[in-house]
Amino acid sequence: MGGNRELIKVISGEIARNGPVSFRWFMEQALYHPQFGYYSSLKARIGREGDFFTNVSVGPLFGRLIASQFVEMWEQLGRPHSFSIVEQGANNGDFAADVLEALRKTELFPHLNYQIIEPVAALREQQARRLEGKPCVRWVQSIEGLEPFCGVHFSNELLDAMPEHLAHFSGGIWNERLVDCDNGELVFVDRPGAFPELPQIMPEGYQTEVNREALRWMDAVASKITRGFVLAIDYGYPREDFYSPERGAGTLSCYSNHRKSANPLENVGETDITAHVEFSSVIERAGAQGISVCGFTDQHRYLVSLARPLLLAMENDPKALRGFRTLMHPAFMGSAFKVLALQKGVEAILRGFQSRRS
Repeated sequence: MGGNRELIKVISGEIARNGPVSFRWFMEQALYHPQFGYYSSLKARIGREGDFFTNVSVGPLFGRLIASQFVEMWEQLGRPHSFSIVEQGANNGDFAADVLEALRKTELFPHLNYQIIEPVAALREQQARRLEGKPCVRWVQSIEGLEPFCGVHFSNELLDAMPEHLAHFSGGIWNERLVDCDNGELVFVDRPGAFPELPQIMPEGYQTEVNREALRWMDAVASKITRGFVLAIDYGYPREDFYSPERGAGTLSCYSNHRKSANPLENVGETDITAHVEFSSVIERAGAQGISVCGFTDQHRYLVSLARPLLLAMENDPKALRGFRTLMHPAFMGSAFKVLALQKGVEAILRGFQSRRS
């Protein structure tokens, strides 16, 4: 089984006391247990030498491009005197540092408040070291800790790491896949579950993930934005693609040293656990909270449109050009990652979505 022995003791102890646990609870412990979780204990390694690769790993270009989007959002809102960028899932603070550097000489900068939502103390300390000397940055531990704001909530690969339920279609019904302990080994067991959000007839053996946390997150974010945007970048699909027959094993994946595994019960606390986002439910939940879609497309189309004013300058910067090709390459990040922009109290046409698919 492998993994962090102390964390496995915590999980096994809970099972011994109360029986099998939901996969959602298991995933929360594996990633976010205060002492032993993959993220909270700073085991997560990002970049070419780490466990997985993100947009920020390419270098400062990603932050520079998104900074230009933030400026456009500020302008679409009428250049308010106070504009907040709220980042959630900031990891080590590199994206914030890149954005702040890109914005430093813009007209937006004097009006900027940069807030990072970070519940993990060790990550807050890491971010604070990375962002030392940036007086416009402050931290809150949860969305609930935010004051209502005008601006943008930004996330990059946040929703895919939220703890999720696992559902398994067997015997004509949906079952919830739980985690049990058998002779010292963590194993999956099923029990009938209630998943009204899922298609009610699926092929025998079909497995998928149910991310109810993303819907609660949308409610919380909506309650804090007075006017502005939500910009979420993540890998995923709209509903009709998410539940396609080809995804009968679900989208759950584990990553360690850039190696992919389908078994989250191995190397517990030592590996990343992630799943694709089903965007349609998030969009519908936003609509129920009075937030409309501003744009939805893949990262390739978004960055090509967003970068047009900067491409001429990149021609003399080979490193930036290589990074740009990596960010938009269809076989790498360009098609797998989707960009969702939501808006409240404004009707905007943002440059990054001008080449979106109909």
